[in-house]
Amino acid sequence: MTKPSSIIFLGTPEFAIPSLRALAKAKNFSVVLAVTQPDKPSGRKQTVTPPPVKICAEKLGIKVIQPISINADFGILKQFKPDFIVSAAYGQILTKEVLEIPEIASINIHPSLLPRWRGASPIQNAILAGDEETGVTVQMMTEELDAGDILGQESVPIGERETYGSLHDKLVEIAAELLIKTLSMPLQAVRQKSPLVKFCAKLSREDGKIDINKMTAEEIDRRVRALNPWPGVLCNLNGNEIKILETSLSALRDSVPIDCAKGTVLYLVKLLPPGKKPMSAAEWERGTRN
Repeated sequence: MTKPSSIIFLGTPEFAIPSLRALAKAKNFSVVLAVTQPDKPSGRKQTVTPPPVKICAEKLGIKVIQPISINADFGILKQFKPDFIVSAAYGQILTKEVLEIPEIASINIHPSLLPRWRGASPIQNAILAGDEETGVTVQMMTEELDAGDILGQESVPIGERETYGSLHDKLVEIAAELLIKTLSMPLQAVRQKSPLVKFCAKLSREDGKIDINKMTAEEIDRRVRALNPWPGVLCNLNGNEIKILETSLSALRDSVPIDCAKGTVLYLVKLLPPGKKPMSAAEWERGTRN
């Protein structure tokens, strides 16, 4: 019987979990180590919380380490003599010394159709740009961010009312399937086409601030679908900074129309006023009248 390929898995958020589970389940692979980010304070009470990959790996019986810098502690990885390093939203850029550790290759899973949307927020930017499709790329890792040769890709259409959450959930399952398929066959690398490269930066709170007088209804609607839950979309309405949770481009029950740039109309569906619980736009409007 052929010995399973040994894998060191690098990942941190929920996006990485289906891929980790798929590798752990597959008979032709053996995950010998999971590397994830250190536990961090989370929520209003700032409770120290382990990353999702740590929780998943421990349940699977996989050894976990959480170095502050994997590049500084790369000697730990060398001890395992892996066939592959597989990274899925790990959160650190790897040095040449780390990339050259595995016997076969260092592999990355990226939620876009590279070379479009290299960077930290590809799912959100695909929605913001109004792309008709996106997908998952399995690629060779290089020192340059998301610039490695493509080993496998699978596309998925972006629905008319797609949100970050719904698209994320589609892509994580596709990623797991594509990863197993790609690593189970001889690797065939295809160079990325440089003229098609498009970059996306890490999101900040500023990305979620909107001005209805400067943005069209469609632009705001895309931002609401792309940026919830993080960083969320904030708008000054009736003198208060309101978090917009859901919008529509057509009238819905309990929705409230607002005028936007270029004569467009956006329908507010669900909001979060400061200091209150989420409510329908109609409830919010009634409250502002009282």
